[in-house]
Amino acid sequence: MQLIPCPWCGPRDDAEFHYGAEAHVARPADPTECSDAEWEAYLYLRRNTKGPFAERWMHTNGCRRWFNVIRDTYTHEIFASYKPGEPMPDIAQLTAKKDA
Repeated sequence: MQLIPCPWCGPRDDAEFHYGAEAHVARPADPTECSDAEWEAYLYLRRNTKGPFAERWMHTNGCRRWFNVIRDTYTHEIFASYKPGEPMPDIAQLTAKKDA
């Protein structure tokens, strides 16, 4: 079992959540002006990072809200969670605290 810290509900079992892919992927301002390649990149191309990574999660069995998590994809350690619209924490600082 892994505890995921929902910014509204606090730490909960990971079974209550739904993974939503990479966080902070900007939607094109005018999708009708995108080339097929640009639209494809927006829809499908994501980084596949090994290590600390910003992800979107939804608390499906709780408040039903989306939020962001900084999680190490290799160790599954969670460094931070924050609400949409809040700035992404500095990943280098978060991981440096762990190593100190």
